[in-house]
Amino acid sequence: MDRYHEMLMFEALSERPSLAAAARRLDVSGPTVVRAIARLEERLGVPLLLRSTRGVSLTEAGAGFMADCSRILRAIEDAEASAKGLHVQAQGNLTVLMPLLFSRYVMTSILTDYMSLYPEVKVFAQYHDRFPNMNEEGIDVAVLVGNLPSSSLIARQVGYVRSMVCSSPAYLATHGEPGVPEDLQNHRLVATHAYRDRVQWDFQHDGEVNHLKARTRISCATVQAAIDAAAYGAGITRCLSYPLYEYLNTGRLRRVLQPYELPALPVHVVYREGRKASMRVRSFVDHIVDGLREHPAMQPDVL
Repeated sequence: MDRYHEMLMFEALSERPSLAAAARRLDVSGPTVVRAIARLEERLGVPLLLRSTRGVSLTEAGAGFMADCSRILRAIEDAEASAKGLHVQAQGNLTVLMPLLFSRYVMTSILTDYMSLYPEVKVFAQYHDRFPNMNEEGIDVAVLVGNLPSSSLIARQVGYVRSMVCSSPAYLATHGEPGVPEDLQNHRLVATHAYRDRVQWDFQHDGEVNHLKARTRISCATVQAAIDAAAYGAGITRCLSYPLYEYLNTGRLRRVLQPYELPALPVHVVYREGRKASMRVRSFVDHIVDGLREHPAMQPDVL
């Protein structure tokens, strides 16, 4: 039981790395939290926190232990809820990971609708364009773009996206439309990474992938900035299709070099527990799978 309470007090630092905030969250005294974490560090033989005059932060060992604590404590909550018959109700904390622009352009309305339907679920959303280690990071559900590595995770495909080259109608009217990828050498290219003076864009022709290297005219710190620059006539850019849907559908951008695009990339909703998943996970997965499969941005070829 002592170990459980020590883990509970350490996990209270997950929302905010502050001993005082953790104490307030658990409604205990500050010294109680300090003593519990000191006992943890003594028993484990490693420092979990870095302490300074500015506050505390997690060590590398502390970050790993935090993920394990979150996973274990969540499993305990689920076990108790199941024993009480609460497993049929969607409630508790849910940690979700998805790409940043995917959230803005595709997920916002779907997520809002879910939270209205299930007010007892508290969603913690993380935004990263990467494949996570869901078990180590304590992530319940992830929306992943691209071919999945083999794993024991449960995956449900919801659609696909493409890498598209596009520009504004005004730019194309002035500078001409590229007919083949090599024509891009003579155009103003907008990079989606800062300080990138060259880009390497891949294209497909007759089943073979070709790499085009070309100089950029503008390098943007974010994909969104590159899209906006292209929409205002700065040049030609390339990115995944889901943030482009509204721009293409309203005519602010136009898709070019479509015959040379790479094969579509699948989009999956991924989770861990399978049939044993808690109701909050199952309800969330079912809701967003239905919403994403109906979303037009998941069918880029209809543009």
